Amino acid sequence: MVRFLNGGRLIVASHNAGKVKEIRDLLTPFNVCISSAADLSLPEPEENGDCFIANAKIKALAAAKSTNLPALADDSGLGVEALDGAPGIYSARWAGPKKDFAAAMARIEKELGHTDNLSAQFVCALALAWPDGHCESFEGRVTGALTFPARGTKGFGYDPIFIPDGHHVTFAEMEPSAKHTISHRADAFRQLVSACFK
Repeated sequence: MVRFLNGGRLIVASHNAGKVKEIRDLLTPFNVCISSAADLSLPEPEENGDCFIANAKIKALAAAKSTNLPALADDSGLGVEALDGAPGIYSARWAGPKKDFAAAMARIEKELGHTDNLSAQFVCALALAWPDGHCESFEGRVTGALTFPARGTKGFGYDPIFIPDGHHVTFAEMEPSAKHTISHRADAFRQLVSACFK
């Protein structure tokens, strides 16, 4: 049975400031007081799941059990068709310990070589967990194409090389409010809000 979240405190189980800001913006209409894993100096659990939802659940459950509060985790990444879906669940790891996404984007461009297939998709899995182990999960997607060189400064991660279908600008060139209406995270959030918020 789906469990509802009615206000109160919510931990966003992330140390990624850009992601936390985006989640906070998406949850603005709801009566929740948000703290991040970084705010609370929570350790980052090992993400050893085999898919986005599994990794989101690992992070959400770890934060919920550590704080005794509901926790929301996002695991998201970029899947490139010509690279058999890579970097996929390893999207953050491609950026290395210093989170160097410029290097990760350069790696994608290099590995693509001279292919004409620039199709890609962003995937976002959300897991909302409670301290007793109950967990709800949702997955959103947005398809598009890659572009090089990187363009824009308003996004984070791989946003500067991703143009969503039906648009001519990258996620990093869009105003955040525009991105929030079409992104993979927005898709997953619509599902989360419909199921778990009153």
